[in-house]
Amino acid sequence: MRPRVMRQVELLEKVLAYDPTADEDLLNRAYVFSMKAHGAQKRASGDPYFSHPVEVAGILAGMKLDATAIATGLLHDTLEDTVATPEEIQKNFGADVLRLVDGVTKLSRIELQSDRTRQAENFRKLLLAMSTDIRVLLVKLADRLHNMRTLHFIKDPDKRRRIAKETMEIYVPLADRIGMQDLREELEDLAFAELNGDARASIIARLDQLRTEGGSLVDRIVDRLKRTLAESGVEAWVSGREKRPFSIWEKMQRKNIAFEQLSDIMAFRIVVADVATCYHALGVVHQTWPSVPGRFKDYLSTPKQNGYRSLHTTVIGPENKRIEIQIRTNEMHAIADLGVAAHWQYKQNGGSHAPAPEAEARQYRWLRELLEILEQTSDPEEFLEHTKLNMFQDQVFCFSPKGDLIALPRDATVVDFAYAVHSDVGDTAVGAKVNGRVVPLRTVLRNGDQVEILRSKVPAPNPTWLNFVKSGRAKSCINRFIRQQQRGQYHELGKAILVKAFKEHDTAVNDKVLEPVVKVLKLRNADDVFVGVGEGNFTARQVVNIVFPGQKGDEADKAPPLPRPHRQSDHGKAGGIPIRGLIPGMAMHFAGCCHPLPGDRIVGIVTTGKGVTIHTIDCETLEQFAEQPERWIDLAWDPPSDGEKTHGHVGRVNLLINNEPGALSAVTTIIAKHKGNITNLKITNRTTDFFEMFVDIEVRDLKHLTNIIAALRATSAISSVERARS
Repeated sequence: MRPRVMRQVELLEKVLAYDPTADEDLLNRAYVFSMKAHGAQKRASGDPYFSHPVEVAGILAGMKLDATAIATGLLHDTLEDTVATPEEIQKNFGADVLRLVDGVTKLSRIELQSDRTRQAENFRKLLLAMSTDIRVLLVKLADRLHNMRTLHFIKDPDKRRRIAKETMEIYVPLADRIGMQDLREELEDLAFAELNGDARASIIARLDQLRTEGGSLVDRIVDRLKRTLAESGVEAWVSGREKRPFSIWEKMQRKNIAFEQLSDIMAFRIVVADVATCYHALGVVHQTWPSVPGRFKDYLSTPKQNGYRSLHTTVIGPENKRIEIQIRTNEMHAIADLGVAAHWQYKQNGGSHAPAPEAEARQYRWLRELLEILEQTSDPEEFLEHTKLNMFQDQVFCFSPKGDLIALPRDATVVDFAYAVHSDVGDTAVGAKVNGRVVPLRTVLRNGDQVEILRSKVPAPNPTWLNFVKSGRAKSCINRFIRQQQRGQYHELGKAILVKAFKEHDTAVNDKVLEPVVKVLKLRNADDVFVGVGEGNFTARQVVNIVFPGQKGDEADKAPPLPRPHRQSDHGKAGGIPIRGLIPGMAMHFAGCCHPLPGDRIVGIVTTGKGVTIHTIDCETLEQFAEQPERWIDLAWDPPSDGEKTHGHVGRVNLLINNEPGALSAVTTIIAKHKGNITNLKITNRTTDFFEMFVDIEVRDLKHLTNIIAALRATSAISSVERARS
């Protein structure tokens, strides 16, 4: 049975329920216009296409947005998918609606070189649009959410995976950045179902098993929390729920643990009237049940970048269960669910809860930083990679000497801190003091560190910083400086080559002489000619032939087609293996002790007569070479190019398996389902209850192996799984 399309009057009632002053006429006209414009169009599900914009409008009404945003939701596909024109939209609905619709419209008509480049270019344009009005992003997220809810109707599995991967890489982090927790979690779970359906099914099966064993455990714990708080005079609303499958899976991977080792599968929320009562409730909880050390976080005094505020603690609670508890006010609870949409409501209504200017500035700092990356990056794919880095959840909070709070990604270094303060501070950083002690620039920062950057007068970022910085902002600034420096060197080299070449014609090289070259080669100016010659994109003879056509020489009068500029990543590859830092032609092999994979940090050890042996950076064998630094070579994996096959790397895992029928079959089935290839298997120990073995698995990279390990850990027949390191 197909879902019924929300009627015009139902949408109107939904909006008027929270905004009695909403422009009813605007919503009615937008509903009718969209219905007529989409006409008989159908979706992949067979439903009328018009059902999609109506559902998007319904999602936006659930966020309690204004009539302009909801009208945009109704009209967001009309410019792309119907004969409607911008002039019609502006005439019927005004300039504001047109601006928002134009910002949301998918920009896939431009022909670009690859899907990835197209994705990057569309994301750049979405970023520019939402920087002027955050409602563009809210409509876009609602559009993506409904598309993900109906993703299973698309028949092409490759297309489904591409959409799910794009959702996970771009729209999930964006939803997180603006604090829309519920929407983020639903997008994650829908994408997870497509990208790793077997893993999701195994997590759901384990959760069902827990429910069967524990009965109504969540309800019992909620009742106990309510009674305990009431006895201490705390009036509160208490709720509990299981975490979503993707959240559980991601934690298993991040912490490298099995399902049974997870301690906070259940999360409980205590919602109270004000901030003072939050701390009172926390005191009651800690007095009643023992708290788990290191698991308390105060996001009231130090809010997250997306505006999220709450107290988090983990206790050994009722029925001796380890549970996570979040304590917040009603306003904080609304913002935790709706994020920037809740802030926007308060701001529109002019209420007392509108965010203070400094809070709003902090909340949108990430957006300004993305715009700075956009200005510094010329390559769309590089921009996409850096912005992905910059969008993920901030985990570390540090302080400047003046007490300013700086939020950074997990495992961020002193250099990341310097660039977060200002690009000039990062460019001139030569050292640092953390908590008053001088430390190296690659030092990883921890929560609460006070950082002072020591600077030089001359900017000189070190290219090796790219090996350890974590933030997209730092990477983009360092790359920008390197490009500028390289361009200057190529410019000087190219100019010297052309001066020598033009001496044969008694001609001085200047901008005027090079004008025909700029025109023929479609460059911006004469400087680009010098850089092109210095970089080897074209030769001095080609330039001379353009300036003096008809002259005798090795080349034709007309400049021949220019050679394709070489890619830096083509160098340093040994036999097609994408490793930077190797001398071309040098013999190399992977160490059998640690089985390095793409994604691991690696180092090379030079052995006379054998070439280079590649180890992971944490391999215990490297201790043997600690006193021989001259044998060490810094290496790094190159990312695979489009279409490049990266299978052929072998990772080894150690397993402890229950000695029961079907256990070994479960192992091989899971590995096969995740597209791993078993190349070797050996049982090393057998008892009446368990047997130990190692399995060599052919995989693409470290992430591929990690996914297989996580899937094995979610299987009840397997007691433990670890990656082998020796």
